[in-house]
Amino acid sequence: MQTHDGRTRHAVARLLLEQGPVTAAAVAEELGISPTAVRRHIDALVADGEAEFREASARMQRGRGRPAKLFLLTDAGRARFGHAYDDLAVAALRFLAEQGGDEAITAFAQRRVDSLVDRHRAAIVAQATPADRAKALATALTREGYAASARHVGAGEQLCQHHCPVAHVAAEFPQLCETETKAFADLFGTHVQRLATIAQGHAVCTTHIPNKAPRIPNDGGEPA
Repeated sequence: MQTHDGRTRHAVARLLLEQGPVTAAAVAEELGISPTAVRRHIDALVADGEAEFREASARMQRGRGRPAKLFLLTDAGRARFGHAYDDLAVAALRFLAEQGGDEAITAFAQRRVDSLVDRHRAAIVAQATPADRAKALATALTREGYAASARHVGAGEQLCQHHCPVAHVAAEFPQLCETETKAFADLFGTHVQRLATIAQGHAVCTTHIPNKAPRIPNDGGEPA
């Protein structure tokens, strides 16, 4: 029973990671289990400091009654999904900064994001529209452990990374976030705006991508 409970709690926690802030009812529907069971697991996560809640905005309320609660993971909850070696990484980057200064950190961050993006670049830039590129990028980032999603918002696309494997490191070395944002801009051929990051204490890393047709290379490999 404890093993089954552990698997279910992990599934609940993962859904809070990937879709939070989210209601308990939505989690129950997604997992196909009873709302009572979901609330029991969420209450345990909250009691352990791994989840927290906020009141839903007025426009999200349905009918009368108590305000709906939206649940999401805390930093401690996200640690379930991979903050291993954070202390070692921070120590290594501090040493690198002492030896080579900010330029060395930026160069490291650039090499890291280039390696990540290059694995998926062809699949992303093959998409013709910003919406399709955003979805392809979200898929790629999810495969890399970022639990990402993309949706249309207003005059553009909104990319959300619900998990960041290097959030604790990026809190001290923002170059990791800055180079990532520049890499996204390169993929879309336009300026993108980072609205929030987990490293800065937000629940989700959010990037706005304007609905501008991406550059398409000509036969010579240069932007058309």
